[in-house]
Amino acid sequence: MTTLFDPTTVGDIRLSNRIAMAPLTRNRSPGAVPGPFATEYYSQRATAGLVITEATAISHQGQGYADVPGLYGADQLAGWRKVTDAVHAAGGKIVTQLWHVGRISHVSLQPDGGKPVAPSAITAKSKTYVLGEDGSGAFVETSEPRALDASEIPGILDDYRKAAKAAVSEAGFDGVEIHGANGYLVDQFLRSGSNRRTDDYGGSIENRARFLFEVVDAVIEGAGAARTGIRLSPVTPANDASDPDPQPLFEHVVRGLAKRGLAYIHLVEGATGGARDFNQGEAPFDWAALKAAYREACGKGAWIVNNGYDKALAEEAVSSGRADLVAFGRPFIANPDLVERLRRDLPLNEGDRATFYGGGAKGYIDYPVATDKAA
Repeated sequence: MTTLFDPTTVGDIRLSNRIAMAPLTRNRSPGAVPGPFATEYYSQRATAGLVITEATAISHQGQGYADVPGLYGADQLAGWRKVTDAVHAAGGKIVTQLWHVGRISHVSLQPDGGKPVAPSAITAKSKTYVLGEDGSGAFVETSEPRALDASEIPGILDDYRKAAKAAVSEAGFDGVEIHGANGYLVDQFLRSGSNRRTDDYGGSIENRARFLFEVVDAVIEGAGAARTGIRLSPVTPANDASDPDPQPLFEHVVRGLAKRGLAYIHLVEGATGGARDFNQGEAPFDWAALKAAYREACGKGAWIVNNGYDKALAEEAVSSGRADLVAFGRPFIANPDLVERLRRDLPLNEGDRATFYGGGAKGYIDYPVATDKAA
């Protein structure tokens, strides 16, 4: 019987176990450059079979929160190289999550104070994180976006391509994950609630999925299909994401992804960070049918599940074949040795929510491991 602690291969990446560290925004990269604390933070968690970094902006335009890292400048890539070298030295494997936030941004974070971009000029009922004049962080309403002109899309695709290539060839990542979830740009194009376009990128399911597939193809050009994954969240309401009929939409998406030979698909089940049984539309979302659609279309990539998993639920998912890996998010914040704690059925540290976003070492690299007296 397959267990959480058995090795596996994801695309071209050999993993020591089936526990992934999910991407977790921490807002500790001033100037979009990951620093020494980030190097320590990720290397502490290198026992995860796969470390997926916090979402990382592919361009200045793609940034939506203060002090999140980027992949579009030399200093950013050099900072990430120190992180990947440290994770590899600790025996881990690490991929970075490629991020364009679209409308989930604020004018103070955009180039020249411009409006954030989106499929359509619809303001999200959501918040983002900015810094005040005194340097303290606060959550504020997102700014009104402008609709992307179709002529701008090739430039964004090129940003994805360049970021993917630089992540692997310069920053030393083992691969990349496209952020197609949680109401950010790729997800905004998918959902009818945020996409009211009347051109080739709006209207039908095929048109709304066009941008996602173009992003995937661009990233594959940069990093290779066997080192590319994607994260999706079919029913989450995060960042005002909505669609009245997500089942056929996402079955179309996974069938298209199956043809592209990706390393993995990473699913957020239910509401991101909330109820696992949350649904949009009239009928409950059929997760088994989604996976079946992918496999029937000859999709061979690993199937990673996420959201609210404990050890028992994760073991069931892997042993039953419902999933190939399970990603844990917030438990990894407070438990750098989460893999060992799960293996030995040890109690978990509680996370300090006051230090989740922004700050320094406190609540970032100072959580005790199980061998410490404080554990």
